[in-house]
Amino acid sequence: MGMVTIRIDGKPIEVEEESYILQAAQTLAIDIPTLCWYRYINPYAACRLCMVEITDKRGRVRMVTSCNFPAEAGLGVRTHTPRVLATRRMNFEMLASRCAPAPVLVDLGKKLGIENPRWGWGEDTCILCGLCVRVCDEVVGAQAIGFAARGTSRTVTTPFEVDSEACILCGACAAVCPTGHIRMEECSGREIVHREITLGPNAAISVPFRQAVPNAPRIDPEYCVHFRTGGCKVCAQVCPMECIDHEDEERREEIEVGAVILATGFQDLDPTPLKQYGYGKLPNVITSMEFERMNSAAGSTDGKILMEGGQEPRSIAILHCIGSRDEKHHPYCSRVCCMYALKFAHLVKEKTTAEVYQLYIDLRSFGKGYEEFFQRILTEGVNLIRGKGAEVVPAPQSRRDEGPLLVRCEDTLAGRFREIPVDMVILCTALEAQQDAKETGRKFGVSVGADGWFIERHPKLGPVSTTTDGIFLAGACQGPKDIPDAVAQGGAAAAQAMSLMIRGEVEMDAACAVVDEALCSGCRLCNELCPYGAISFDIEKTLSLVNAALCKACGTCAAGCPSGAIKGLHFTDQQIYAEIEGILS
Repeated sequence: MGMVTIRIDGKPIEVEEESYILQAAQTLAIDIPTLCWYRYINPYAACRLCMVEITDKRGRVRMVTSCNFPAEAGLGVRTHTPRVLATRRMNFEMLASRCAPAPVLVDLGKKLGIENPRWGWGEDTCILCGLCVRVCDEVVGAQAIGFAARGTSRTVTTPFEVDSEACILCGACAAVCPTGHIRMEECSGREIVHREITLGPNAAISVPFRQAVPNAPRIDPEYCVHFRTGGCKVCAQVCPMECIDHEDEERREEIEVGAVILATGFQDLDPTPLKQYGYGKLPNVITSMEFERMNSAAGSTDGKILMEGGQEPRSIAILHCIGSRDEKHHPYCSRVCCMYALKFAHLVKEKTTAEVYQLYIDLRSFGKGYEEFFQRILTEGVNLIRGKGAEVVPAPQSRRDEGPLLVRCEDTLAGRFREIPVDMVILCTALEAQQDAKETGRKFGVSVGADGWFIERHPKLGPVSTTTDGIFLAGACQGPKDIPDAVAQGGAAAAQAMSLMIRGEVEMDAACAVVDEALCSGCRLCNELCPYGAISFDIEKTLSLVNAALCKACGTCAAGCPSGAIKGLHFTDQQIYAEIEGILS
């Protein structure tokens, strides 16, 4: 399709033939009001507010709707003549006589110079623009809603006005509805659901988080409309670089590397099994990560600290060591909890007038500048109570006006039992090793401790190395640590990996296991015993072979071999006897 030149309010513009006048006017930043136009569906001209006056190549002058009138060579368009404005005002007043004064209609009326429509305002919140019906049909492909009846009785509804099984709850109809007639609401009527607040945009295509590497959007097939109905693909239409391929499939790639840095991170403890804290059962009992997400300026609440009803809390309790320093869960300290709990208290005081209660076992402010921050918190009016929170329960009716939640604890400094009424409780949950850490460690020949963290070669002399050469550790996969420590360890691991690569050649230990082929029976017991995966089985020769580069001469295979076919190089019985004889002589 070729390009044609048209004139809009005297301004020439070259547009694609058969494209619409409204799009051309928007390119020139000329404002034409419309309530029923959406770029990715066929124009419908339902509201008729986008009227313009045209002169075609034959010289005919007439009024048309700009959203669905195609451009043709020599077309002249006038968007603000007295006739155009009068037609728009008439159409708007007829629309207003049936519809309620939604904000978008009130604002549009002011732009058209209409404060009070001559026939008044109606009561219907639906303007029958059809955007919801058409986006559900043409874009989503669900066809869950449609028009019913005719004329003034026309409505948008589901077939036979029953709950539609075709609806996939994508929210597209609510997103395009100009008046808010269709809304997405939480089932229980809550304004905020803390567990559903995310750090990034709540959409099917988004960047996982701001610091993601690579920092590129990804599509979640579980929420993507295309993968659910086969429709949409709007994202592919708007991408100027044509980077989106919905037909792409998952694939596995094998890459040869000389070094590996394990940085698998940690996971938060799920406090649901700890029934005494009421997480998942009591409203406004949230985890530290959920509070962090809500407190983010880029989050759903714009950084405001709010309860599920949308109100600002009057009092907040922050409970330390939930699952940490606990023999029933994790006996270790999670290290970061004390300081981020103090940070939470500072942010609450900065953003709200709420009272803050910190319930702790021992405060551990060990890092650079941490003790100074702790002293600063003491001057901000934060209430520190030495004693672990025992349980969180609903407040009795007699104390409900003080707060809906009651935190029970023992104040060890005051030597008494306390019940603290609060509006919100934040649980500082333990840092746990990843669930698949043991399996990952087995693949890379790295040992895993009793708590699930990877074990380094030496806690002081080799904190980023492992017992397997070329495998290094970085971050919280080795144990709980804060951001400065994780960054420092990441740099150290990268330096260790670079030192291997730039060397070109790597010296190996002389000691390793060797297989006597004459004695090997091919039982494969050594293959299972080797903790480093250094022994493989040759099917053609029906015997086991040792990869000297992977072998660490631990002796496990030699000790377990039933036929004595595996020996430690330089550690045969004859060599050891010779060494003993040499010493004794």
